[in-house]
Formats: sequence, C-alpha cells, structure tokens
Amino acid sequence: MDATAVNFQQEVLEASKTRLVLVDFWAPWCGPCRTLGPVLEKLAAEYAGRVALVKLNSDEQRDLAAAFGVRSIPYVVAFRDGKPVSQFLGALPEGEVRAFIDKLLPPPQLALAARALDEGRLDEAEQLLAQVKFDIDWDARVATLKQAVAFARSGGSDTDLLARVTANPADLESRLSLAGLHAAAHRYRDALEQLLEIIRRDKGWKDGEARKQMLEIFNLAAGEAELVAEYRRKLSSALY
Repeated sequence: MDATAVNFQQEVLEASKTRLVLVDFWAPWCGPCRTLGPVLEKLAAEYAGRVALVKLNSDEQRDLAAAFGVRSIPYVVAFRDGKPVSQFLGALPEGEVRAFIDKLLPPPQLALAARALDEGRLDEAEQLLAQVKFDIDWDARVATLKQAVAFARSGGSDTDLLARVTANPADLESRLSLAGLHAAAHRYRDALEQLLEIIRRDKGWKDGEARKQMLEIFNLAAGEAELVAEYRRKLSSALY
C-alpha cells in the first residue's frame, strides 16, 4: 500500500486503530531503502493481520515527510491508535526490526494467561500476568484478566455473567468480564460480540478498553481470517 496526502488519514491513522501500521518513508534513489524494504515486507507478511506496511515516497509526498520531521531515509514510523508511537532511522537488520515490532505488540503473556485461565490453571494465569511489565496500553487488559481469574476462583461462570448482562444490558463491567471469559475459552466470536456491544453503547468507556481488547482478539484469532475480517468491519462501523 502506497500512502499519499489523499489516503493517509484512512490508510494510516484510521487503520492504526485496528492494527499496528508501519510507514516506510523512502525514495527510489535511496540504496538503504532498497535494503530495508524487503525486510519490512517480509515481516509485515509474517505478522499478517497484526501489522500493516504502508510505503510513502518522500520525494513525491514532501509535505507529509516534512510533517513528520523526515530529514534522512529510510525512516520508519509506527502508528497505533491513530498516532505515531515509535520510529527508527536507517536500514536496520531484520532482528532489530523484529524487536522494534514486538515491543509495540501485546506481550505474549497475555495470550498465555488467557489460555491458562481457560484450562483452569489459575495459579499459572496469575503468575503469567505478574510477569507483564506495567504499560498503559496493556494494563487495563491485565486488570480484566485478573478480574476473570478472581471470578473463576469464586466459583463464578459465564452463565452467571450472562444472566447479569441479560438482566441489565447496560452493565458494561459484567459484559467486559463475560467477553474475557469467552476469549479465554477461545470463543472469539462471542467475545467480540460482547466487546462490540460495549463500543456501541459507550465508545470511550474505560478509555476505549473494549476496542483494545478487540484488537488483541484479532491477534489471537489470526488464523480465523473471515471472523477477523468481519469484526474489523463491524468495529470500524461502530467507531465511525
């Protein structure tokens, strides 16, 4: 995908609300750009569904390049949630680019903890969650999983939560916990539907926690391409 001033809002800023977007500022005459380009393309394919690569010709799109302070290329800017969150300069080797991407994606302990919770290994789930370093982007998700573990320890079930939500559809806290239990059990469609309903009722609730959890489920369910595509469309529709 090539970015221009016309499509930058949609292909970069809006797209980064549902996945990590890497913008590669390059030019045809730039030798290091030709070295880095294939590395970025390879990794974008490897992280398909989680990372999107957008190419921006800095010679043709001078205003955009200037807006992001590009003085030398190749220059890569990572966008998440509609804003730039990190960047690097130069043709880094594949290992360093991979590390750059991994740092911006949810920590693997979250998915492992969800699976442990699903399989009833509550102590392991708690240990995994304790390993996640504080990060404002993932802290709410950690709190939700901890809440799900505590709920499981108390003998609660998704049936109890469903009864609460049915009795009071505006109980977003119970709806979020229900989504967490569904996701932990790999019932991704049910989880996504609950999270989508939260967004429809209150887009900004808990600083957009439902949207963040939908993005995480898209990562977990990357092998279910049709499901992910369906709910990416529904998420975009609910947000805009």
